[in-house]
Amino acid sequence: MVAESTVFLPAEVDEAARIVRENRNLRPRGGGTKPALSSPLAEEHVVDMSKISGILEYSPQEFTISALAGTTIREIEDALAENGQYLPFDPPLATAGATLGGTLAAGLSGPGRRRFGGIRDFVLGVRFIDGWGNVVLGGGKVVKNAAGFDFPKLMAGSLGRLGLLTEATFKVFPRPHSTITLEVDCGSLAQALTGINYLNSLSIDLEALDLIPPGRLYIRIGGFADSFPKRIKRLQELLEHEGRLLENEVESQFWEQTKEFSWSSPEGFLVKIPMTLAKVEKFDEAMENYGLARCYSSGACLCWVAGKDSRHLPDIDSFLHSLDLTGLVLRGNVDYPILGAQKGLGFLRRIKEALDPEDRFLSFKETISESS
Repeated sequence: MVAESTVFLPAEVDEAARIVRENRNLRPRGGGTKPALSSPLAEEHVVDMSKISGILEYSPQEFTISALAGTTIREIEDALAENGQYLPFDPPLATAGATLGGTLAAGLSGPGRRRFGGIRDFVLGVRFIDGWGNVVLGGGKVVKNAAGFDFPKLMAGSLGRLGLLTEATFKVFPRPHSTITLEVDCGSLAQALTGINYLNSLSIDLEALDLIPPGRLYIRIGGFADSFPKRIKRLQELLEHEGRLLENEVESQFWEQTKEFSWSSPEGFLVKIPMTLAKVEKFDEAMENYGLARCYSSGACLCWVAGKDSRHLPDIDSFLHSLDLTGLVLRGNVDYPILGAQKGLGFLRRIKEALDPEDRFLSFKETISESS
């Protein structure tokens, strides 16, 4: 048993399983792009999965790809691009070096979640090491799969507390022939939310719908370029704003910067908060009072909040509790990364007890103060 904090760097799955069997308080790490989830506290041990990487199987005709957990998102995206395919949920932090396992364990999705769903909707199968040191297979490698306990979706957002991910299989989509983005300044947050609510009520195919306060909307559509003028004109008429178009390299750079959180300070904190449209105004007013940067994604169903000083995190935690919302800290100085109301905690603890009865991995806690 290792007594002090250690960084393990297994090169093979069997070696990782042995590390799990011989140690406790294990914290998995992929590319280290989400330090609040991967940086060890005292007496915790990191299992760095970066060497357990590589694409195992890619079937363009079946629209599936399988890779080891340490494989970078960028490597997967490059392989898919050769066949005109992509991961529609727009995984964040790819340029920064995010890995497949880390992205799945954190449950992270980008702007494409608005139309296609989040990462948990695309994972078909996983392999992971449980607290006994056994390699467990859940799901499979085809879109149509056998019934059973849904380990793949359970691992999405598990934060490495239910097991050590070693492999995952995802379904992929054909990439749109072209995309274009309409930027509209609605003038205020209330007017922007009215616009989002209106667009959400209509049968319009939008690739992405993001809001940057106070009232700037970014609406991305995809398909054949010759259909864009008519579709853009309809959006302008619906929103009663002409706006401006982002095309080609300018558009690509905007969404790349959005997924990489270029608008936030890399030395500060970053929090992901699932949101409801009805709570945006009250939440945003508080964040504005704190002087924090934020971006609302996926039709305002998801909020990203960033700031330079982690001292604001307890305030955000208290405010999220008051709104019955939950936050996940990706960057920032915290002992426990979940803020606000942690829902389903009893269920998660029962699953953890079944998969990890000896607490080889870190535990789910009630609040950030429970770990202090």
